[in-house]
Amino acid sequence: MRLRATIVGVAILTALPLSACGSQGSSADVAKDCKPAHKFSTVTEGKLTVAGYDLPPYAAQSGGKLTGVDPDIVAEIAKMECLTVEAKWMAPAAVIPTVQSNRADLAVGDWYRTQARAKIVSLSDPIYVDQMGISSKDGVETVAALKGKKVGTVDGYLWVEDLKKYLGDSLRIYPSTVNMNQDLKSGRIDIAVDSYGSQKVTNPTMKIMVAKPDPAVAASQEAAQASLPVPSANADLLKAINEDLKTLRDNGKLKEILVKNGLDGSAADTGEARLIS
Repeated sequence: MRLRATIVGVAILTALPLSACGSQGSSADVAKDCKPAHKFSTVTEGKLTVAGYDLPPYAAQSGGKLTGVDPDIVAEIAKMECLTVEAKWMAPAAVIPTVQSNRADLAVGDWYRTQARAKIVSLSDPIYVDQMGISSKDGVETVAALKGKKVGTVDGYLWVEDLKKYLGDSLRIYPSTVNMNQDLKSGRIDIAVDSYGSQKVTNPTMKIMVAKPDPAVAASQEAAQASLPVPSANADLLKAINEDLKTLRDNGKLKEILVKNGLDGSAADTGEARLIS
């Protein structure tokens, strides 16, 4: 989840309504002789309750079926643990409080590993990095190539402050991806800098490139790491998820899921676990 949605990084325990609830069909049937890889408790016995919201390509729900990077990963974990997946779809601001209060076993939706979030829930090992992407007609992929262009980005991302210093008045900062993409399509800006994954969904007619590392923009060198948040009290679940994630990384399934959902396979190369402020 992007840093601009800071409300989800603190403890919010007020009741917020759910928009949908259902089961994930792909893991609905568990064989009677299935042997789970680990032992841990869940909110509902036999089920892995997942809190989330629509953020393609990272997570989405349609007709009770979950799609996207995170749900595909969770479906693989559920198979290894002989569980069915039950989805609780809600407003973004309600997701972390739902996990924090043990009303869901984990959260999906590109949740960054942040210091503030780690104080209220446990965060899994890094799954993938949310890479800095560049959308243009010409396939721009370097920070240097942004010079002299009208560039837009969305408020709250890790690269915004560095781009301000680097580009000065030629950078326009937007409150949302929708606003920025409207200006990109109309030609009011030449280039858009946003999450690579989001741009693959929202700007299919543009050439979208992962930004090449440049010391002028720290986030191009060290992108934010995504995780699966789980309740702080459920250490056994956290351990199981981390070991299952390692299995998916080692057997190549994790990278396969990223590519299937339109991301660059290099996003699986997260480096050492870290927290951002």
